[in-house]
Amino acid sequence: MIPASVTAFCPGHISGYFRRVDGREPSTTGSIGAGIVISEGVTSTVRPADTVSVIVRMPPGGNAPAGISRSSPPLASALDRLGATVAVETVCRLPISAGFGLSAAALLSTLTATDRLLGLGLAADEIAEIAHETEVKFKTGLGDVAACQGGGRVVRTGPGIHGTIRRSFDLPEPISAVCFGPIHTPDVLGSPAQMAQVAGAFPARQPETAAEFFSCCREFSKKSGLETVSVKKVLAACDRHTIPAAMTMLGDGVFAYGAGAAEVLRPFGEVYGMQMAGSGTRILEVVE
Repeated sequence: MIPASVTAFCPGHISGYFRRVDGREPSTTGSIGAGIVISEGVTSTVRPADTVSVIVRMPPGGNAPAGISRSSPPLASALDRLGATVAVETVCRLPISAGFGLSAAALLSTLTATDRLLGLGLAADEIAEIAHETEVKFKTGLGDVAACQGGGRVVRTGPGIHGTIRRSFDLPEPISAVCFGPIHTPDVLGSPAQMAQVAGAFPARQPETAAEFFSCCREFSKKSGLETVSVKKVLAACDRHTIPAAMTMLGDGVFAYGAGAAEVLRPFGEVYGMQMAGSGTRILEVVE
């Protein structure tokens, strides 16, 4: 018997630095780099339907969720690949297109919930492959799906979901972020000139510690040419207060670490609080 609905959650991912890797096909195309899987992400609820429908919501200040969008070409494409007709409702608290890996989180949570709803019997790797290839196709991300399969601070040394990933669980304190607006990811990932500069900024070393991670991220954002005026101001303030911080990739914003980070970021705008995630995608509820 098909359930009435299934709800799944996938954490987001803040990328600190990356380099595109072009393979012969979408499954081997992706990126290498490092980032943090975060406790905030996307919750997707799917229900049986005659046609595919998608609504993206964000809860404003404790009220009922407000609609943001009634379409998502990447989600519709991934569901079509499964031959699944479902009604999808996604909810996220963080800003979209701001460097939090929400497109990957939406794909993984929706496909995981759809698999359970329809009893498709897909393995986690199969779901991740579809999500990753969809991200590559729509230029909405390169390495977030691979990272979001688990938790922790991640260093990815191979592209795609089967690339080598080292996960360290060494960030127990709060993570805070501030955003100044979206960066249209397809414009950056689809620009050969921008990708060339990004590739040249890639750190020569792999971070072994959290401190080295933030150092590599700062080095990358400065050399990549992606830092905006607003980002530079926030990073300077963090430096004055010895708060580890870096630019969100790809988003016009900053993420910072530690108990004092939120207070330093607060003068620059709304502060989003989160933790390092301990795990990846999971089913939250099945309503029979």
